[in-house]
Amino acid sequence: MVPPKTNPIKRHKAIQPLSREHHQGLLLCWKIRKGFETGVEPQRIKKYTDWFWENQLRVHFQIEEKYVFPVLGAKDVLVKQALEEHEHLASLFCQNTDISLALEMIKNDLEGHIRFEERVLFNKIQEEASAEELQEIQQHHNKEITCGVWEDEFWK
Repeated sequence: MVPPKTNPIKRHKAIQPLSREHHQGLLLCWKIRKGFETGVEPQRIKKYTDWFWENQLRVHFQIEEKYVFPVLGAKDVLVKQALEEHEHLASLFCQNTDISLALEMIKNDLEGHIRFEERVLFNKIQEEASAEELQEIQQHHNKEITCGVWEDEFWK
């Protein structure tokens, strides 16, 4: 049986850069998976995830927390879940012991977190945000955080 085709989610232009950054996060999960599949030393993968955390994901989380989540408020159950997941993921990226386990958890938990934000949280935010709130998001995050080039492309 073929699953039903779903239409892509139409994002407001204020939220589109964040969604494109989510795509980079999903690519990170794929790169970790490829690294494991090809027997790459976990420390090589960790160097990349450390760089990704410092140069993209940490700032991405800060932007969501400061400008996007306030649309729903700190008491909203979905915002609470997202904040808990941010905290959990931050601890995984900063972990320096049991690196293989931490990388495995990053791969799984980051993918689940991104899917939650894209399929559930961002939809609710987009529905409830005023024009002014969307303008505020767009004003403070009008270009994507770029990943740059990583010389040790272990995933290839």
